[in-house]
Amino acid sequence: MITIQEIETKERSLLAMKRAKELGRPILMSEVEKMNHIDPLLFFSSGNEHYSGERFFWKDPKDEFIFAGLGISKQFQIDQSDDRFGLIEREWKEFLKDSLISNPFSEIGIGPLIFGGFSFDPYKEKTVLWSKFDDSLFYLPKYLLSVIKGQVFLTTNFIFTPNDDELLYKHIIDERNKLFQSLQKHHHTALPALLETKEISPEKWKNTVDAMVKELNRGPLKKVVLARELRLNFNDIVASEAVLQHLNEQQHESFIFALESNGDCFLGASPERLVKKNGTELFSTCLAGSSSRGHNPEEDRLLGEKLLSDQKNLLEHQYVVEMIKEALEESCEEIILPDKPQLMKIRDIQHLYTPVIGKCSGDSSLLHMVERLHPTPALGGLPKKEAVEKIRQVEELDRGFYAAPVGWLDYEGNGEFAVAIRSGLLQGKEASLFAGCGVVADSDSESEYLETSLKFRPMLRALGGK
Repeated sequence: MITIQEIETKERSLLAMKRAKELGRPILMSEVEKMNHIDPLLFFSSGNEHYSGERFFWKDPKDEFIFAGLGISKQFQIDQSDDRFGLIEREWKEFLKDSLISNPFSEIGIGPLIFGGFSFDPYKEKTVLWSKFDDSLFYLPKYLLSVIKGQVFLTTNFIFTPNDDELLYKHIIDERNKLFQSLQKHHHTALPALLETKEISPEKWKNTVDAMVKELNRGPLKKVVLARELRLNFNDIVASEAVLQHLNEQQHESFIFALESNGDCFLGASPERLVKKNGTELFSTCLAGSSSRGHNPEEDRLLGEKLLSDQKNLLEHQYVVEMIKEALEESCEEIILPDKPQLMKIRDIQHLYTPVIGKCSGDSSLLHMVERLHPTPALGGLPKKEAVEKIRQVEELDRGFYAAPVGWLDYEGNGEFAVAIRSGLLQGKEASLFAGCGVVADSDSESEYLETSLKFRPMLRALGGK
């Protein structure tokens, strides 16, 4: 039995083939259909057999936008350091020209959408740790499941070249049917046993913090963020879907993300939005200054009150507020900014938090704002350029995508990026976790070391550690 959906797909496929032949270049055909309920984590897991290494996942803290992508219809990758944000945007817009998009719905986040991110510092020498990831890497998936405020949509993206014939249309139908069949299977993957947790050069890291404090007391730098690594070993390969399931359960009010590339997977549960664009509105988050959670409500309240009055943390937070406000002013006619920070409480840690809203013109670029905002003083330091250069010189860690922008951009210019903290890199039977802290003139290396230990906890727990 041939469905109406298949007839429409065939007609659009023939039109895409014709257009590709006429223009002499590849053409995208994208179709959106509304679905009954599908669990996005199940959808992600169902792709393990046929799309392993070609998957991504995204969930915002309020479950308003949840995405699971399978397969790579088109990959955008740039190892060029200069103008990498602009290059990705221009390549995306150029690719969308003359595409055939069947999307009868008005929701943001459906239709052609790319997901990916940028490395923290493309000028830092890359090590083997991040060899599977380009400095700028985005996917247009073959199949995108979008759960938008509870409504479920499936976007199918296929590219037709001038040499394609009707066999590709038949392949599309067969592959989509197999995908739906795989959703009926049980996909449960347990975590393997954690054998070893190894801190990478902790004493050397503390010495670097001490040296940085002396330099901050002498020179023009106000703040430098220093990060370190925890390396985990397991008795078997760590499946990204199992870790995602734990992150979703344990850190649900965070940005949950995963990006696979060539067998490795970068994933995490970040509390920090970098920037979101929804039509003419921009949303950003100032998140800097942190403390542990209490063991009981009273202790938790006292720790929160102490954080709200702590001058070191308030100063760090104000640096971020001023920087984000200045960045948004370039593109926005109006900025809504509270007078003082509030507390953001997540499972293991509480932060000073200030939300920011900007009203901008419709043609403002999301990736331009990502470039302007990255890295915030909470992840780089101040002044920004000098702080990043100092990190490049003294930090042993190759950060890769850690502390960098990760997120999505749709074909209408809307999207959202988070700062990829509380994150880790899965590599077969091993995983690297990352955490950093802001070093200022009165920092104490032992205190900063304990703060990074606290920030390892979300990913460590999700991987079966303590």
